[in-house]
Amino acid sequence: MQRSEARATTRLYLITPPALDPDRFARELEEALAGGDVACLQLRLKEVDDAAIRRATRILQPIAQARGVAFIMNDRPDLAAELDCDGVHIGEEDAPYADSRRLMGPDRIVGVTCGDSRHRAVDAAEAGADYVAFGAFFPSNTKDAKHRADPAVLADWSETTIVPCVAIGGITQENCGPLIEAGADFLSVIGAIWSYPQGPRAAVRDFNTVFARHGRAYPHAAP
Repeated sequence: MQRSEARATTRLYLITPPALDPDRFARELEEALAGGDVACLQLRLKEVDDAAIRRATRILQPIAQARGVAFIMNDRPDLAAELDCDGVHIGEEDAPYADSRRLMGPDRIVGVTCGDSRHRAVDAAEAGADYVAFGAFFPSNTKDAKHRADPAVLADWSETTIVPCVAIGGITQENCGPLIEAGADFLSVIGAIWSYPQGPRAAVRDFNTVFARHGRAYPHAAP
């Protein structure tokens, strides 16, 4: 997950639904990735045991990586390292950054949730985080947000730092314009992909169409 030198692109960072059957979801994932450019897929399973996480990873990780999509584990740097994931995403109440980096090593992705706090983001970036995530920007049906962020935090971050930023929280094809214009490097999306009326392939396609409209499409994006 690198920001281009020109800081000129916005890409999709998909998150899995909070509950899924990996065999069934594999087909949805293949459909989504056929719709256009996607940078990352985060496996975010709550209230399941480790065996379920391992099984989902074994099924879904090869699908993502075959498309050049980074496979990120939510919350669990121990499992991310064990299962050879491309990275881990840690929230405010998860493992400390230093512990996550020690488990993941220097070459894998460690991303950090920062809410609406530039201070927390600076601390994470200075510690070596590969990206920082701000939000929530909009209400979400998936997760109750502890913080409500303003697009200005993205603009400030984009203008003053080189560490990529991810926008999270209730993002759709219709409301994402201000986040793109503010300089978000990645948009993290759940419902607007997996619950899109026309299906996940169309959802990814339509997000990339919006990125292109704002002049920030990834140059190698292709359905």
